[in-house]
Amino acid sequence: MKRNAHDEARELIALGEGLPDSPQVWLRAHLNECEPCRDYAEAVNGAVRALRSLPLAADARLVRATQVRVRFHAARLRETWERMWMVAMACLGVGLSATLTIPFLWRLFAWMGERAGVSTLVWQAGFMFFFIAPALVVSVLLLARGAHLADAHFTNHGEESLQWR
Repeated sequence: MKRNAHDEARELIALGEGLPDSPQVWLRAHLNECEPCRDYAEAVNGAVRALRSLPLAADARLVRATQVRVRFHAARLRETWERMWMVAMACLGVGLSATLTIPFLWRLFAWMGERAGVSTLVWQAGFMFFFIAPALVVSVLLLARGAHLADAHFTNHGEESLQWR
């Protein structure tokens, strides 16, 4: 289905100012030739001018509620950024310490396995457990703490956010 020039002109008029050059040139040429589209454009411009001339004042409660929401959102963004910075620093610290200690621990476990007379598979499994277990424990603790914080956050701020809506 092919659109006619009048429909296209009305769509461009509805977009308002800020059209790219080529559609704007076409629209001006069309409006010079087409009286119904020109009347439509004048009516739209008149309505826009009338709406812009109306004073708009916000209620004090609306302003306060908006300020509270903006401050709350800014605080949450700040907390998230701080938390992510701490996570990044922790990851960097863990990565560096692991890079420095793994070769020494590997040699230590190999030496202990040799002294104890256990098979290579056993001391390697012990090394893997020793290497992975602390990360698993810390992960579980952090997840539990995060769930606790989420529950505390909802109980502290849940009622307030429901009142705002």
